[in-house]
Amino acid sequence: MVEKRGYGQFCPIALAAEILAERWMPLVIRELLCGSVRFNDLQRGVPRMSSALLARRLKELQFAGIVERRRGEGGGFEYHLTPAGRELFPVVENMGLWAQRWLRHDLVDRANLDPDLLMWDIRRNVVGKASPHNGRYVVEFRLSAVPISRRRYWLVFERGVVDLCYRNPGFDIDLFVEASLRVLTQIWLGHVPIYQAIRDDQLRLDGSRDDIRAFRSWFALNMFAPAGREPAGQMEPAPG
Repeated sequence: MVEKRGYGQFCPIALAAEILAERWMPLVIRELLCGSVRFNDLQRGVPRMSSALLARRLKELQFAGIVERRRGEGGGFEYHLTPAGRELFPVVENMGLWAQRWLRHDLVDRANLDPDLLMWDIRRNVVGKASPHNGRYVVEFRLSAVPISRRRYWLVFERGVVDLCYRNPGFDIDLFVEASLRVLTQIWLGHVPIYQAIRDDQLRLDGSRDDIRAFRSWFALNMFAPAGREPAGQMEPAPG
């Protein structure tokens, strides 16, 4: 690996920044902390990052002792955090909490909205949750204010597993969820309560009464949503 130029300081913050402040690095660590271990799953969590750069960042994390590469069950390799990597959780968590407090409006700026990432995050949070029904259960998300190729996604609950489909899986739909990408992201981040979005007709649920009621039980919000419900911070005005 090519030696990187550092800050040339003994300061612990400087040395940590040489590793953690590289472009995309905090997001790769976030994905590992969220439980992604396969390369393809890591890629789905950073959809705008090239696979070549992701591979490079994973090697850098291995070199730094933050990640180890193991042979996975059923073939292929997996990436797992070492004790040093797992200890980064409060660092990443506090970055997210800080952004929820001070950069709340920027989080849902149009340039930062990504339907693929949003739906992957939603799918990840319902994994392991019981299906609202016995047997297969299918939810279709219909997003507005996005390119036509990214307006529809499907979550398929079956046998304790939740799959995210980017093409119509061909099953009967139990529940339809409709919202703009921005509103669904605001809900996901905890900025807008579900009941308020429904009341204001920004979130529309179409299905049986039981399925509509069950939506709130399996649609778990982002880990930073509790902070999103608190009042946003305010920057001090610049002097003079």
